[in-house]
Amino acid sequence: MNLDDLRRHIDLIDEALVEQLNERIRLAQEIGKLKHQGDQDVYVPVREQAVLSRVAAHNRGPMSEASLRAIYREIMSAAIALERPIHIAHFGQPGTFTHQAARSRFGSSLAYLPCQTVPEVFSAVLKKAAEYGVVPIENSTEGPVNPTLDELTETTLKIYAEICMPVEHHLMSRSQPDAIQVIYSHPQVLGQCRQWLAEHYPQAELIPSSSTARGAELAAAQDGAGAIASRLAAELHALPVRFEAIQDRAQNATRFLVLGRRIGEPTGHDKTSVVFKIQHKVGTLFDALSAFRRNGLNMTKIESRPSRQKAWEYWFFVDFEGHALDESVQEALRELEAHCITLTVLGSYPMAELTV
Repeated sequence: MNLDDLRRHIDLIDEALVEQLNERIRLAQEIGKLKHQGDQDVYVPVREQAVLSRVAAHNRGPMSEASLRAIYREIMSAAIALERPIHIAHFGQPGTFTHQAARSRFGSSLAYLPCQTVPEVFSAVLKKAAEYGVVPIENSTEGPVNPTLDELTETTLKIYAEICMPVEHHLMSRSQPDAIQVIYSHPQVLGQCRQWLAEHYPQAELIPSSSTARGAELAAAQDGAGAIASRLAAELHALPVRFEAIQDRAQNATRFLVLGRRIGEPTGHDKTSVVFKIQHKVGTLFDALSAFRRNGLNMTKIESRPSRQKAWEYWFFVDFEGHALDESVQEALRELEAHCITLTVLGSYPMAELTV
């Protein structure tokens, strides 16, 4: 076939795709009506995982699996948006990494509600100003996000899903690279790019900003200014990316939590999070944690945090493989509870793979 023949063939495929996509959306709308009648969640992680896994299994190329998954996330986002208005609360202003993480999970068709603090995200979901909330919980180099841990000890919300996303810092500016004299970013990000900045911009003035997105906003309004932020921030502020992935450590990732009002269904590849306080006796923590070993459950994380209620009293946060409905998990929780002053299951949710 010549060029015109190939283009005509593509046009025919596009027409068929549009027809099929709209039929898929119409079916999704019918499902949405049934969900609404049964007071079910619009976003269902177990169904999302099943759809993405199935389409990936049918992929024979040349499209990459990552591209196919991204396309289907947007298809599902469009379908959810037509079911009923959905708001996603997230920590930070538009363009921050948490906003980017939320978009990577829910797509671009839903409405996003930026919140200035982590407690505001929890409050937005509790007060039903948003159906779901997205907050950071830990970074692979900086460690835990304490405001999120503190909120989890007091909330009735549940962890509905998790997102693991590589954090790449990009230098963006409306000026040419050799004209950049001032660079804005969050203090932690400036620190994570310290070596690169010392090598490439030793004379530039580094100015801390309240967030990476705010830094991009400032750079967009100033000649000779650059910002270190996410690719989404560059898109939102129409800033050309001058240098990509300038962080000093290549393996830098952040884990985010999706907050909802209930625990999701088992997928067979789940994680459960709990928080508890133990009795003040010798060996109590060892005895409590032994419940996971005895029931064959692999712990993936343990963290402690001051209770803020009594001096030298601590909350313990534990993540482990398995779902709260699994028999082995229920037995472990019964054994654990015997050693606890208080125990709360924060959620059971599909274990996330690193999102690219």
